[in-house]
Amino acid sequence: MFDGILFDLDGTLWDACPQLTVSWNQALALHKVPRPSLTVQEVRDCMGLLLRDIAERLLPALPQARQDEVIADCVRLELEYLAKHGGSLFPREEETLAALKAQCPLFVVSNCEDGYIQAFYQGTGLGKFFTDFESAGHTRLPKRENIKLVAERNSLKRPVYIGDTALDCASAQEAGVPFLHAAYGFGKVPDVPAVSSFEAIPAALAAMG
Repeated sequence: MFDGILFDLDGTLWDACPQLTVSWNQALALHKVPRPSLTVQEVRDCMGLLLRDIAERLLPALPQARQDEVIADCVRLELEYLAKHGGSLFPREEETLAALKAQCPLFVVSNCEDGYIQAFYQGTGLGKFFTDFESAGHTRLPKRENIKLVAERNSLKRPVYIGDTALDCASAQEAGVPFLHAAYGFGKVPDVPAVSSFEAIPAALAAMG
């Protein structure tokens, strides 16, 4: 059996895209950015990307320095908003996390900015289920390295990574870690073990282990 379960965040542990859309549009208005308001789908298409890549995708008409200013306020406002309001959890998520935690420690590894995982904990109250976390915003490392980092500092010998995108799958494979696709999330990953709901994760992990 696995001795640690590492989760991606967006599309795997919650869907915060509607909430992010509100806060990011507040930042665009604050900076008077000459573009239409962001849609939820535009924000959803950014999930899993690094902050610099998000800035280039959403603000291509702005010079990089201005992109960075706007994105910095997107981050500031989203963290404030999410810590208060949270995002949308998946059906039976809390009960499933409790069952998984009874079997082995749980972790979060995401490409998000520093403070986002903490906002997830605060906004949902789910931090009690997780032993450790790491983010690209904190380490400035790619996800594969953060997976390795969390595994090493928690002495994990056989962890598994759960995520919803092809990048998650590639990162797990590059880190030498088995991957379970959260197919209920945002991305498509063919030909790998997958679950169509959060509550299906325990049975899928048992079959993989």
